Amino acid sequence: MIHSMTGKTALITGGGSGIGRATALAFAQAGANVVVADVDRTGGEETVALMERLAGAGFFVLADVSKSSEVDALVKATVAKFGRLDCAFNNAGIQGDLSPTAQCSEENWDRIIGANLKGVWLCLKYEIAQMLKQGGGAIVNNASNFGLVGSKGMPAYSAAKHGVVGLTKTAAIEYAQAGIRINAVCPGPVQTPLVDKIIALQPEIVAAITEREPIGRMGQPNEIASAVLWLCSDQASFVVGSILSVDGGYVAQ
Repeated sequence: MIHSMTGKTALITGGGSGIGRATALAFAQAGANVVVADVDRTGGEETVALMERLAGAGFFVLADVSKSSEVDALVKATVAKFGRLDCAFNNAGIQGDLSPTAQCSEENWDRIIGANLKGVWLCLKYEIAQMLKQGGGAIVNNASNFGLVGSKGMPAYSAAKHGVVGLTKTAAIEYAQAGIRINAVCPGPVQTPLVDKIIALQPEIVAAITEREPIGRMGQPNEIASAVLWLCSDQASFVVGSILSVDGGYVAQ
């Protein structure tokens, strides 16, 4: 079922590929105006072109979510064009370099925390301010199954995603009575261009991933997009501060 988003405006960060692109297309198909943000102009503009094929309305904004001024400008551009901000999916993030905790470089740590945790906080900061002005809205943050359990070789990534979970819960209870619903999704391994690159270098990783997945496969971007669309829809009107695992059963083990 497609949840109607006709007349609503959605902002999707990291919308140039993968889960972000699939979510932008889902919102466009549901009738929303969609603003796509990414550090990759080519990917972001491709997403907007795909949206237009679905008769969706929207535009692309080049933005680095780890920079306050760029997030502020992004939200202002959204409101300038469409008059309001009803839904936001704070999805932008990076994996960074893989290494055990003691070998993780300070540069790698700062880069991952900046994009994956500070970036989500900055997006919340400006999105919430706008939603308070207009009387409500819905926000979904993209955490990870590694925001719920640890992962060897990913100390900064796991720390950032655990941080997103805590930040989501805190913001959710702060603004629930203001009509702003804030939740998070925790995807498991999803077949995105980023994962495809890893698989190309390490084909054996596919078997390793699927063996650990109760469902026996990786997820698809549209499966995460469907969860985000539902969380932003009126059908999830009593869902506040939820940390929704969309991971094929990974963290249920």
